[in-house]
Amino acid sequence: MEITNDITMPVSRSFRAVLIDVSQLIKLRLSFLVVFSASMAYLWATNRNVDSTTIWLLSIGGFLITGSANIFNQVIERNSDKLMKRTLNRPLPDSRMKVGEAVSIAIVLGMSGLFLLSLINSLSAFLGAIALIIYAGIYTPLKKVTPLTVIPGAIAGSLPVMIGCVAANGDISGKAWILFLLQFIWQFPHTWSIAWLLNDEYKKAGIKMLPASGGRNTASAIIIMISTFLIIPAGWLMYMYESSGAPVSGLLAIAGIALTIMSYKLYRKRTDKSAVGLMLSSFAYLPLVLIILVVEKFI
Repeated sequence: MEITNDITMPVSRSFRAVLIDVSQLIKLRLSFLVVFSASMAYLWATNRNVDSTTIWLLSIGGFLITGSANIFNQVIERNSDKLMKRTLNRPLPDSRMKVGEAVSIAIVLGMSGLFLLSLINSLSAFLGAIALIIYAGIYTPLKKVTPLTVIPGAIAGSLPVMIGCVAANGDISGKAWILFLLQFIWQFPHTWSIAWLLNDEYKKAGIKMLPASGGRNTASAIIIMISTFLIIPAGWLMYMYESSGAPVSGLLAIAGIALTIMSYKLYRKRTDKSAVGLMLSSFAYLPLVLIILVVEKFI
């Protein structure tokens, strides 16, 4: 009995270590946020006819595709990750996992996720493939080339809500485009507030994320503030195109104004504290907006 324990315990620990490494590769929190966005978009777009099978396929499929994209991202950036304290202990830069192993996992997850989305409809799977390709094939390599990489990154990051709408209705409706636009604009203050905080680390790795060439300066702060302001009229489009009622559109406008105020504080102070305020506000904005829209739908 004692011999059996000596043999199985190291195997058990090794298996747990592999699971931890895989969870780091797929970025669990980011993947769950994507699943949340897609699922809430589905609930918002459906005509109260919620199909449990569809929402499970959407959630699991979206999670697997997002995980796949995150792994490909880390495969491509493994040498850059070695240069940053935040990422140097990830499985690939720390050599706990081989590149071939990570790529194999990414392929299996990606193909599985696309298959699950195809069971909903072919358009959902197609959009999922586009999101994966843009994130891993365009956004990631461009991070060392130009700050404009934020644009394809925002497209890839906003496609999950469109996929949720397509899963509900089978086509890309006007409502889907409006929700896509709202999340697309949200990506800019969200991404740039994080980039502001990580600017020194990004410089070491040669990653260009802040909008102005000078990095954390007035020009970057102004661009961030202007991009954040655009989320206010984007939210009002919900009312103009009868995607939400006036009270809900008013709440979206208030949320957008609050986010813009935080970006204005970043412009005035240009400190890490003000960047943290904008980042946390952006984290709160998106779930809040999606919850408001879904609650309005079902009351």
